Amino acid sequence: MDVNTVTDLCRYALLSALVIAAPMLVAGMIVGLVVGLLQALTQIQDQTVAFVPKLVVMALVLVMSFPWLMDRMIEFTRGVFLSAGVP
Repeated sequence: MDVNTVTDLCRYALLSALVIAAPMLVAGMIVGLVVGLLQALTQIQDQTVAFVPKLVVMALVLVMSFPWLMDRMIEFTRGVFLSAGVP
């Protein structure tokens, strides 16, 4: 393996990790924004009010996107093995 191959592999690994984590992170960010807005409007400042909805929504997104996530991870693993020369 030369330096260019290792660099491309690292770039592909980071991009794959970003794509795999994105659905859950975006869902958590949207729910956190909505809950934060509701807390500001109602003046409820309890930490669990923000934590529990984010946890539930992120778990639901994980369950719903699990087949797609597994396809992405399998595609990444196959790419790593092919670039390493393993048949």
